[in-house]
Amino acid sequence: MANLFGILFVIILVAAIALWLKSRQQRAATGLPFNARIVYADTGAWAKIEKPLFSRRYALTGKPDYVVEDNGTAIPIEVKPNRIAPTPRESDVMQLAAYGLLIEDAYGAFPKYGLLKYRAALCQIDLTDGLRARVIALMDAMRRNTRARDVARSHTEPARCRACGYRAECGQALESF
Repeated sequence: MANLFGILFVIILVAAIALWLKSRQQRAATGLPFNARIVYADTGAWAKIEKPLFSRRYALTGKPDYVVEDNGTAIPIEVKPNRIAPTPRESDVMQLAAYGLLIEDAYGAFPKYGLLKYRAALCQIDLTDGLRARVIALMDAMRRNTRARDVARSHTEPARCRACGYRAECGQALESF
């Protein structure tokens, strides 16, 4: 009987070690810092969905997919599971930089980097002072454009026109619908 418990213990121990190694392998594949812990999640997978982050200073609100903390530093993560791109899209980089502004107000410091997770790629984006200034300038331009009667289309992507909620009113659509 003791022999049976010994064998069962060894089997359970080997299974536990195998699962632990598999979890470490999967964690490494995400590209997340190994010691990072999730401090904000917009997915609702583990708990109720968090309230949006808000910055009174920048009049900005948003919900990053994740914010992880690594050695006292908050890092924004944006997941685009259906996006396949050889390099990060400018709009995704600006979105990540805007999350950096929200993190600056919520956690006390602008992050040094953020992560963009596409379907088959993980991109680390350096959130530099220059990028911070660009996203602030972009937000200022967007605010000015909200008061304009007409704003020029800012892209050459027919798929974006097809998905746009303003395509019926837009005289600049790349494709008719």
